[in-house]
Amino acid sequence: MRGELRDRVASGVAWNMAEKAGSMLLQAVVSLVVLRLLMPEDLGVMAIPTVFSALALVVVDSGFSQTLIRKDAPTQGDYKSVFLFNIVVSLLLYVLLVALAPVAARFYDMPVLTRIAPVLFLLLPLNALCVIQNTIFTRQFRFALISKVVFISTLAGGLVAVAMALAGCGVWSLVGQRVTAMGTKAALFWALSDWRPRAPYDGGALRRMAPYSTRLLVTDLIASGYNNISQLFVGRMYSADILAYFNQAQKLKELPVTSTMQAVQSVTFPALSKIADDERKFAESYRQVVMIVAFVMLPMMAGLIVVAPEMVDSLLGEKWMPMVPYFQVISLAGMFAPIATVSNNVLKVKSNGRIIVRLEVVKKVVMTLVLILTIPHSVLAVTWGLSAMAFFEMILNFGATTRYAGLTAGRFLRTLLPIASATAAMFGVVWAFGHFTSFAPLPTFLLKVAVGVVCYAGFGALFRLEAMRVAWELVKKLFR
Repeated sequence: MRGELRDRVASGVAWNMAEKAGSMLLQAVVSLVVLRLLMPEDLGVMAIPTVFSALALVVVDSGFSQTLIRKDAPTQGDYKSVFLFNIVVSLLLYVLLVALAPVAARFYDMPVLTRIAPVLFLLLPLNALCVIQNTIFTRQFRFALISKVVFISTLAGGLVAVAMALAGCGVWSLVGQRVTAMGTKAALFWALSDWRPRAPYDGGALRRMAPYSTRLLVTDLIASGYNNISQLFVGRMYSADILAYFNQAQKLKELPVTSTMQAVQSVTFPALSKIADDERKFAESYRQVVMIVAFVMLPMMAGLIVVAPEMVDSLLGEKWMPMVPYFQVISLAGMFAPIATVSNNVLKVKSNGRIIVRLEVVKKVVMTLVLILTIPHSVLAVTWGLSAMAFFEMILNFGATTRYAGLTAGRFLRTLLPIASATAAMFGVVWAFGHFTSFAPLPTFLLKVAVGVVCYAGFGALFRLEAMRVAWELVKKLFR
């Protein structure tokens, strides 16, 4: 049974990762074109409303979608109640954010914010239209369908962004990309789902789900706020081009990190929920998910750090080279964030939500101190603070899970240390190769990637990594 669940999770993660990889490649191509055509200041302007839309999307959901996934048997009345709640809240927030746009434009000295807000914030009602369909497909483990929808939506948004950037639309190309992608996603989910809000309205449904969903809302809102708050301060205290370098470094790091985290989050939460009562099975499944995530993310982020100068120079151009130090430091956070996400999913499944809120309070107190100390110093100091905070969050989340799952700290370390050792060895070889060669940036970038892949596979075989064996078995099963 444990193997069946692992295979089912792996299949879901594989479909999600396939979609994320495809979307990541699309976004990389779009970014390559758009970043070459736009000025850094245009990207800096877009960073500010993106923060507010991210926070608003958390409020629109309010934790109800995760509550529905966790619930044993949601009724049609539950779905309709959450759907109506999402629609009403999204419209209220849309009106509020558009009304506040002129204030933000004056505060950040970015007049264009007033013009783009009415269009960009359409993301909120468009997203509210398809939350229930996505939730139902997730409960049904229909990750292949979800992946295809997201990929097509990303493709549509990318095509619009490239076309508008080539036409000289500036920051509007980024607005068009996001609204088109979300609108396409909503239309496809409605077309592919047979769910419609026909059931009678259940006035008590939201009240019954509120205790758990409210805790998730508080947690997600705090997390989203602190994940984005540094951009608001950087945008206020530094120039728009510095904000662009900082923001794009984070976005470039998040292409693989967020893709992995979203895939793991969407699959492991419903999967672990189904075996929450079997302690031994739950603990071993938890350990194997952590192992596979680390096996993928540690070498990926270490590789990005070591190839960053050549990658940015050859793909984005010299005008984006100031971004390299920010990207290298913030990539350290990418090693820890996905593991922290897995641990957080364990807490969502096994606890009543109170411990999650308490942990978030502790994290954000520490994060506040980090921001107070780093923001006035320099933007590079902020990136070091964010990376240190990601490591602290991983340790804190895992420590909390020891109360609810049978995975001990010793077993956790024995799972991760071989992977970390192989990653460190790979990093050293690739760094030495780059240090003692003098090719042009693009050939050096490609050669470093090739050397890194060969070295990691070789060290994995040499150290006889359990993760490599398990990953290979899962890949063969998925292809069969």
